[in-house]
Amino acid sequence: MSWKETCAMSERMRFIGEMLQPQCNVTELCRRYGISRKTGYKWAERYRDGGVAALAERSHAPLQQAQAVDVSLVQLLVQSRHQHPSWGPRKLLAWLLERHPRADWPAASTVGQILRRHGLVQPRKRHVSATGARYGSALVEAYGPNVVWCTDFKGQFRTQDQIYCYPLTLTDAFSRYLLVCRGMLSPTTQGVRPWFERAFREHGLPYVIRSDNGSPFATQGLVGLSRLAIWWIKLGIIPERIVPGCPQQNGRHERMHKTLKQETTTPAAANLRAQQRVFDRFVAEFNQERPHEALGQRPPARVYAASQRQYPPRIPRIEYPQDYLVRTVYPTGEIKIGGHRVFVSETLAGEPLGLVQIDETLWRLHFASMPLALLDARVMRIRPLENPADHENNKVRGASPPEPLKTPYNREKVLPISPV
Repeated sequence: MSWKETCAMSERMRFIGEMLQPQCNVTELCRRYGISRKTGYKWAERYRDGGVAALAERSHAPLQQAQAVDVSLVQLLVQSRHQHPSWGPRKLLAWLLERHPRADWPAASTVGQILRRHGLVQPRKRHVSATGARYGSALVEAYGPNVVWCTDFKGQFRTQDQIYCYPLTLTDAFSRYLLVCRGMLSPTTQGVRPWFERAFREHGLPYVIRSDNGSPFATQGLVGLSRLAIWWIKLGIIPERIVPGCPQQNGRHERMHKTLKQETTTPAAANLRAQQRVFDRFVAEFNQERPHEALGQRPPARVYAASQRQYPPRIPRIEYPQDYLVRTVYPTGEIKIGGHRVFVSETLAGEPLGLVQIDETLWRLHFASMPLALLDARVMRIRPLENPADHENNKVRGASPPEPLKTPYNREKVLPISPV
């Protein structure tokens, strides 16, 4: 004989069937089924109102939640999310609090749940973080506005007319203020220089501009100098480049690129002119409205201030101390010293270099405030510096960075220069 299977629904139906008998003793019936008289009458009432289907188990959740978010707030959150689809709960709350100040706004975690319930949150793809040595210890810290500016080209894409667009971007590392966002047909020095010049005229000069190692910011020549970097150095700006393959060293700028791509390029505009209008709207919202968590949920415009270093009407002349030997680079990229021609860099053609002797056979080459390389007088060849981050012994006028930007290096004793 097999065991009989039963369930709560079957027991309730049997209970109701016996309770409907004319001679039923409800008290004895409830004792036999192990329930109270109140529970027995409850199931009988449900059966009279809804039949057998009413005997199924119901949810025990409360009909009303004491901490439920007001419907009007939910509507505002949903509307704001549609207006700013890339903003998270914290940014939405900070933005809404300014426009609708009230005390009953929910927590950011609750806002996230509301957005998920309305299908406004896409699950993130999980990435495995790479482990290893950390880079960037030598990079200048952005301790205030205009100390470090970051620049790059966001990945190129085609507009709807199948023309490639190369967005040039420039931000202030401290305030995240977006200084330039310009769609270009090609990433060339001639194309980008007018937009850097416009930023310098409008916002003043920074002390450092950080970039990657791509064109037109860097080349394969001596210490990676490009014509654009040479122009910056003449203005007293230090070009700073991240380690190749380490975009995390420019992480703030790369994070802005992610938002830029989400809000301006998917889908792309009809042509470059229309795409630039989209970029301009993004810049206005990013700087003036979009809260930033690292800035205390303030938009960048409330933190940024223009630089006190004004863009000069004429590029300052490079001057070296009296104990430096000055040589102008020939169009071939060579300098002449001691009757010998030594190749330096074609990029520096026409520029004056300063040489200072550090021992009997070694000279250090400078361009303005930047040490470039060592010249071995025994073989008349250039060799790289071991510590090229030297700024402390540089005395070139108009190009020295402020005191907090100094970085250590080997301080060689400068010997008297012998006639060459």
